[in-house]
Amino acid sequence: MSLKQAFRSLANTNYRLWAIGAIISNIGTWLQRTAQDWIVIAELSDKNASAVGMVVALQFLPQIFLLPLTGWAADRLDRRKLLITTQILMAILAMVLGSLALSGHIQLWQVYVCALLLGCVTAFDAPARHAFVSDLVSEEDLPNAVSLNSLSFNAARMVGPAIAGIIIASLGSGWGFISNAISFIPVIVIMMMLKVKPCCAGTETVQEGSQSRQTLFDGFRYIWSHPEMTVILIMVSLISMFGMNFPVYLSAMTVHVFTGGSEQYGLLTSIMAIGSITGALVTAMRLKPDLRFLTGSMAAFGVACLVASVMPDFWMFALALIAVGTTAQLFTTSSNSLTQISTDRKLRGRVMAIFLSTALGGTALGGPVIGWISDSFSPRWAMAFSGLAAIAATLIGALFLYRQQLAKVPIADSSVS
Repeated sequence: MSLKQAFRSLANTNYRLWAIGAIISNIGTWLQRTAQDWIVIAELSDKNASAVGMVVALQFLPQIFLLPLTGWAADRLDRRKLLITTQILMAILAMVLGSLALSGHIQLWQVYVCALLLGCVTAFDAPARHAFVSDLVSEEDLPNAVSLNSLSFNAARMVGPAIAGIIIASLGSGWGFISNAISFIPVIVIMMMLKVKPCCAGTETVQEGSQSRQTLFDGFRYIWSHPEMTVILIMVSLISMFGMNFPVYLSAMTVHVFTGGSEQYGLLTSIMAIGSITGALVTAMRLKPDLRFLTGSMAAFGVACLVASVMPDFWMFALALIAVGTTAQLFTTSSNSLTQISTDRKLRGRVMAIFLSTALGGTALGGPVIGWISDSFSPRWAMAFSGLAAIAATLIGALFLYRQQLAKVPIADSSVS
């Protein structure tokens, strides 16, 4: 596929507006994430990686506990209005944290509370955001649009942390939060400009009589009735729990292994995003993902993490992170796309809520574990453990593919001589 085809979803006016808003919002998000990680590990917790893990846990745990509501909301409410509401709430929380940091009175418990509240808002935002993409483009272009979303997120990831590192060093962590709050303004304006048909705004199931009584369990039943989706969910849960806690071990590696500052942490995050952009471009150029590709990318991610964990100096570690970012993005984007295109449109909000609660909720559960490994042993062991978790997930996918292959091979009749 040509590079032009890789960006074909941008020909859609609605999606093009959405993409502009997304890149602005994502840069702000990465400014806040970097500021939040740094203020916790360097200013509020005496370089304690477990504290960063706790922030990650509080920010993502609501994905699990609010699952019955978030999937329902993504399918039953007007997704555009729901997303506008979540953007406003996120802006308020960013402004609160920024004001506390600039006042000089911010405390760790306040970051914990804001992380939990942000997690509650994100729990509603994430499934609606992912399902909303299918309201903007055709089913044929959906995998491409999902890949471009990841490309936007990781392009911002390359720029945002580097800017954040400079802002934190020169102006203070508080301005990272304030910058994120300001970034929501154009996003909200763009969301109001989008023209989405009523039948695609998350309201169609409300008018379907008996179908309106469907619950989240329909999503679970749907996944369980499709073995390949079940396997994907298991793999996602493993890698999310123990492999995707990048803020925990990257901040710990920066502080404890390379004795760096906020600029070095922002630089590592940005360098890793170079790989993530590469992975997003590769998936954008593929017509359709499959489980074999997912399993292969998972194996490559595991190897990349193991290699990165033993790199002797900062720049070699940074170079290895490009491979980590590439392989991680190949898996996450492909698993997202494959889940969406394999799901009935009427259940997509609920299935994506389950998928995202597994991905983000797994990160929440694994964050404190990775933080404990980092503090008790070393950040290198924490990253190596992530690689081993990816290898375990690879074995699950490979076993399923092997059994699928066996099922396709005809069994010879033993009575024939």
